[in-house]
Amino acid sequence: MKTIQEVIEARPTGGWRVWLSFADGVEGEVDLSRYLGYGPVFAPLADEEFFRQLRVEAGTIAWPNGADIAPERLYELLVGYRLHSEAAVPVVAEGS
Repeated sequence: MKTIQEVIEARPTGGWRVWLSFADGVEGEVDLSRYLGYGPVFAPLADEEFFRQLRVEAGTIAWPNGADIAPERLYELLVGYRLHSEAAVPVVAEGS
């Protein structure tokens, strides 16, 4: 089983994109606009000013209203594959 990598640094870069740095040294930018329609907890993120209030909390990113995204999902979005046990499985683009 793979270890879940924690987010150690994050900053908004414009729109709904975020630069992330993980504990294992992996870093890069992800587009989180897909989360804007994921229910009421994510609705405030549609306001770009509110979105920019993200912070690193408990190894992932979170917002003042309690919204957060699992660090393993952020890692998957960044590196382009999902970790299942010992096998790397490509992440398929949503809507494909």
